[in-house]
Amino acid sequence: MSDDVSAPAGWEPPEGYELLDWRRGFGRLAGPLYRKRWADGARTMAFLVQEQHANGMSNAHGGMLMTLADVAWGHIISVEKSSYWVTVRLTCDFLASARMGDWVEGGSEILSVEDDLYTVRGRIWCGDRTLMTGMGLFKAVARRDPAPGEKAFRATTEGQPA
Repeated sequence: MSDDVSAPAGWEPPEGYELLDWRRGFGRLAGPLYRKRWADGARTMAFLVQEQHANGMSNAHGGMLMTLADVAWGHIISVEKSSYWVTVRLTCDFLASARMGDWVEGGSEILSVEDDLYTVRGRIWCGDRTLMTGMGLFKAVARRDPAPGEKAFRATTEGQPA
């Protein structure tokens, strides 16, 4: 395996998904990851299960599913606050497995915000099968310029978005 992981030759992600340009550090090893912005503003992230993502039984490794959960569920803070963020807590329930060649997706919703702490509920799925559900607590740590499609930074008052 090279330092730059890529999709199989000739393979294209499903419509609307674009490559997440995460080429440094851990992202270079865990990828490639993809993202999609839906018409209603929702965001999902995904990956194609390949050899570098698999365990000894040719299933997506639980650590890879948790990596997708961390990135896909925490990404909502980037979208809502245009902020860098860190994971405080990630709780996951594994319900099913994904096999080599499966397209695995994940998304989340914000349940509450207090100060700069976001409580998020998330789901990871493959087709109509739920692979994982869980909760995350993420902390917004530093403002940044909004990326295309993100909201501008908003200060919070008494735990509620301004």
